[in-house]
Amino acid sequence: MWIGALCGLVVAAGLVLVWQGLPMRRKLTLADRVAPYVAERPRPSKYLGATASTQSSLWKPLLRKGGRLVDSVLGGSASVRRRLERAGSSATVDDFRAEQAMYGCVAALAATGWVSLRMAAGAQSPVSAVLLVLLAAGGGVVLRDQLLSRAADRRDREILAEFPAIAELLALAITAGEGAAAALERVARLSKGELSGELTRCLVDARAGASLPEALQGLADRTGLASLARFVDGIIVALERGTPLADVMRAQAQDARDAAKQDLIELGGRRELAMMVPVVFLVLPVTILFAVWPGLSALKLTM
Repeated sequence: MWIGALCGLVVAAGLVLVWQGLPMRRKLTLADRVAPYVAERPRPSKYLGATASTQSSLWKPLLRKGGRLVDSVLGGSASVRRRLERAGSSATVDDFRAEQAMYGCVAALAATGWVSLRMAAGAQSPVSAVLLVLLAAGGGVVLRDQLLSRAADRRDREILAEFPAIAELLALAITAGEGAAAALERVARLSKGELSGELTRCLVDARAGASLPEALQGLADRTGLASLARFVDGIIVALERGTPLADVMRAQAQDARDAAKQDLIELGGRRELAMMVPVVFLVLPVTILFAVWPGLSALKLTM
């Protein structure tokens, strides 16, 4: 009975999708009406990155509605926008909510298939089946959120690893006589990585009309790293007050090296504490057992 109901539900969903995709049901938008007259358009500038949508036009409206539902339930759009910037993603908050809805739907479909098989075998009650499907949908939504947080943290670690070398290169370029913008352009062109990509975006903002201090401040705001924010603040103060930029860059590069050494020392301390867990709970009990066992055997023999 439950398998027949599931098959009927799948067929009904397919018929609804076919009905929604019929030509008579499609509504022409303003962009569709204007598109034939502006087909020959100039190529965009290579300094302005274009964002391409990864969602299919068939599923996009449904995913948008699901994303709005997830956003109304969870909220926290500012936190999502902040983590998207930290992760270097070009997706918007609506795109991320749509991805969360897609993850939830996939998890719910997988759970539905599993509980349908169990209910057909008589090992699952309807109430627990519904709860399991809802929990699976919520788990899919939370999984996408956790993946975004991990991507943002991983990118922060990569930027921190690249930061000392980039700071040294900027200091060398400015000491050689180049200006701040020329040094940023040279380092962004010669280096590869997440931080060089952020420098390229900073130069794009400067070419688009923003001043160099404003573009640098945007770089610090997007990353949110304390060491990089201090580095940017030093450059901005030197540019605004006329301080010799070469001395400032050398000092900032040395601070970046010291911060990297401090991070390595802290990481080593955390790893040392983590190494104590197998020593205390595995090696030490086995050592005590080897030391006590001969005595216990001798006591048993004498008794």
